[in-house]
Amino acid sequence: MRFGVIIFPGSNCDQDSYHAAITATGQQAVMLWHDSHDLKDCDAIIVPGGFAYGDYLRTGAIAKFAPIMDEVRKFAESGGLVVGICNGFQILCEAGLLPGALLRNAGLKYICKFVDLRVENAETPFTNACRQGEVLRIPIGHMEGNYYCDPATLETLRRDNRIVFRYSTPAGEITPAANPNGSLDNIAGICNEGRNVMGMMPHPDRSSEALLGSADGARIFKSMAMALAPSGR
Repeated sequence: MRFGVIIFPGSNCDQDSYHAAITATGQQAVMLWHDSHDLKDCDAIIVPGGFAYGDYLRTGAIAKFAPIMDEVRKFAESGGLVVGICNGFQILCEAGLLPGALLRNAGLKYICKFVDLRVENAETPFTNACRQGEVLRIPIGHMEGNYYCDPATLETLRRDNRIVFRYSTPAGEITPAANPNGSLDNIAGICNEGRNVMGMMPHPDRSSEALLGSADGARIFKSMAMALAPSGR
């Protein structure tokens, strides 16, 4: 299989995602330029972290108009796997591929540190290498990671088991103190109705090898490879 990593002007985690996808899975990866309409026959798309288009207007607001995003929408609608990491999560929300929005952190400060995530749904193409309720140690690095949606959307996410990760204590407890940014319901990652699109604020690309302080993030890329393997894509 082949991962495609999008490069926007201002992306700064594209190389991290490229490296993590290859080292975690042993599969191929290619870079996809924001101004292109060619997904290069990729089997899974990574929308990486960074500051796409300088985060002007608001995070992801300009990136959603990039030509490559037209192809990503079509790819997602056809069932293709798409993961948005940090700024990528913000872009997917702006593009309408995921519900809700990412607001300024509750403390109005940029936060960069390791956090603990409880796996709320291990039955997605992005988490099948994890165990239900397992706690992963993965870093964050954002200013606008405060997930918000209206009450009806939150109820839908809960009912349909579309909350994939929640910020937790190392023991897996969901507490206000474990929430680094004020995110609604401690949400750290969600998926779409078809479960083929996921956004998460923490960086699995920055925690894919033990040398980085944790290899837990490799599970996300391994899960995607495992999900695609049976289909022969």
